[in-house]
Amino acid sequence: MVSDSQKRALSELMRLVEEIYNDLERGEIPRMTLPVRSKSNIRFDRKYGVWKYGVNMSVRSAKKLSEAYTILRTLYVISLIKEMIEKNKSSTLRELYYISEGWGRAKFNAQEDSNNLVEDLEIMTRCLREDFKLRPEEDGARIIGNITIEEVNRKGERKKINCRDDVGDSGYTIPYNVEKDKVRFAYCDADFIIAIETGGMFDRLVENEFDEKFRAILVHLKGQPARSTRRIIKRMNEELNLPVVVFTDGDPWSFRIYASVAYGAIKTAHISEYLATPSAEFIGITASDILNYKLPTDKLTEQDINALNAELKDPRFQDEFWEQEIKLMLRIKKKAEQQSLAKYGLDYVTDVYLPEKLQMLGII
Repeated sequence: MVSDSQKRALSELMRLVEEIYNDLERGEIPRMTLPVRSKSNIRFDRKYGVWKYGVNMSVRSAKKLSEAYTILRTLYVISLIKEMIEKNKSSTLRELYYISEGWGRAKFNAQEDSNNLVEDLEIMTRCLREDFKLRPEEDGARIIGNITIEEVNRKGERKKINCRDDVGDSGYTIPYNVEKDKVRFAYCDADFIIAIETGGMFDRLVENEFDEKFRAILVHLKGQPARSTRRIIKRMNEELNLPVVVFTDGDPWSFRIYASVAYGAIKTAHISEYLATPSAEFIGITASDILNYKLPTDKLTEQDINALNAELKDPRFQDEFWEQEIKLMLRIKKKAEQQSLAKYGLDYVTDVYLPEKLQMLGII
């Protein structure tokens, strides 16, 4: 069964094909227009709190041999997507790259090229690659909490899964496609979402029954979160009116994990409005925590220091809280992991640290 979002994607892709066909019919050189994909053309939309592409556009014209090949590859990819939608098949981005080996001169030279072309199609159609039946290599993260999800199985049947009572300790695995035609929220009895960077800390909160004691939905981010993870967090935030807090390690790279959840990332600027949750708040380890809780630490590396200095100029960190914490971390030259809280015992994080942070934010 073809979903409404897939029908829309197919319609938009066929529009691109028609534009190329019409150019040829008129005896003109085929061309495609799309936003310039460079940092100089990405702006931080303060009104919506997400990264977006600017107004600068680029034209790909078959006048140049390299761009003629790109247009040819685009047509092959669209043909493959059309076939997959019609036959209810899907492929990974890696498989797409290998499929192109059978396209003669249109084959991709590297997977980065095929990945970029898929992103171009997302930009030009304003559809998601999930609507193209293309899935990433990485699997989704995990959810534990009293929320019942209605998911379409392989036979097209809707099955209800409670993410606390119907799953094991590993939780409910987030599928690559979490749009409404695939995943719906049937029931929820929770007050907030806590997105957790590391698997070890996620398991600690599960074992300590943090979700039950504090009426929380736990989401494991698996480091830098996959698109489906960020998308389902945003959907739960908007559709269930649940506040989101992000619990990470205390280092510049973890700060960026929070920023990708809250504001989006430069690489996915074209779909930030689908992935970002600007109201998400940070409750991870800070430089102040390192001092106040006397946590075990590691020294900042040169790369850490460079990243922190870059974050001082990053629009996503332009407020008093982040300026103070980043400057303090640079001054003490130390970083710390979530699990350094185990210094005070296995229950300290759930009995003391997180409740204190959540009370400060007014979440509990």
